[in-house]
This record gives sequence, C-alpha cells and structure tokens, in this order.
Amino acid sequence: MEQSAAMALVYSTDAGRMCPTCRQPLAACRCGKPAASTGSADGIVRVSRESKGRGGKTVTLVRGLALDEAGLAALGKRLRSACGAGGAVKDGVLEIQGDHRERVAALLAEAGHRVKIAGG
Repeated sequence: MEQSAAMALVYSTDAGRMCPTCRQPLAACRCGKPAASTGSADGIVRVSRESKGRGGKTVTLVRGLALDEAGLAALGKRLRSACGAGGAVKDGVLEIQGDHRERVAALLAEAGHRVKIAGG
C-alpha cells in the first residue's frame, strides 16, 4: 500500500529525522540532495550568542562550518574542552554553553577559518 504525501514518515524513534523523498534516515539519504544545509555559502563562519528558548541560559552558536557530521563533532569537542563547557551539535550548528564568542572566534581563526562575530 502506497503512503500519501500527508502520511509520509518524517521522524522515527529508531533513526531520527527521515528524508521525505527516499524515506531513509537523513544520515543515509540516497536521493542525491544534501541532508542538511551546513550554513551560508559565503565561506564565513558566524559566531553568535543566544538565550531565547533556553530558560535564560546563554549559549554560543557557531554557524557556517563546511564540515560533515563527524568533523563538526570533533571540532565541537575541541572547542568545548578549550572553553571548559558543555554543548552539542544540532542541525549543523555547534552549541557551546555560556558566552564564549571571543575565545571560539580566536580558536576558529587559528584553525584557518574566516570568522565573524554576529549579533549583539
């Protein structure tokens, strides 16, 4: 029986987000489209601070890195240990707990990335 477009599987508790075209997990998507956009196409890594939707807790966000999931995870681990903070990688965006924009920007610039501190 064919599923209609309204009944397409978009999330599975086993695999997480699913590709609506090939119905595979996004990490194993085979329809030729990129699983998730890794950021802007201008090659600039943007480091910002945000506290909305986090119960008043501040996090440092790193967007625009042209890395795959494994590369993002490894870079995130290095940045979190350098800042002495926790964090996560969500949808291609590195989140580091606390306001560490200056330190993260300096570390990324040393690694050869073009960095811009965004936001207020």
